[in-house]
Amino acid sequence: MNQRRRMIGVVKSNKMTKTVVVQVERTYRHPLYHKVVHLHQKFKAHDELGCQVGDEVMIVESRPLSREKRWVVQSIVKRLGQTDVVQGA
Repeated sequence: MNQRRRMIGVVKSNKMTKTVVVQVERTYRHPLYHKVVHLHQKFKAHDELGCQVGDEVMIVESRPLSREKRWVVQSIVKRLGQTDVVQGA
């Protein structure tokens, strides 16, 4: 396995050709105030697998593919409305 970062997120948009917008949510407890903080970031990722909105996917960082795309969809973790695991490329 290589040293590339991997994140799991939910597909929010697939209206572009071979590109999806993936929202990654991170939850942590604030070190001083001990309040639970929810952060979310959106990444544009290259999609060869045909992801749909609502799918849970794993993205991996790659070389710059365009001005905003630096991630590639590695696999589909869970399809929307299904409970079993779907394997990708």
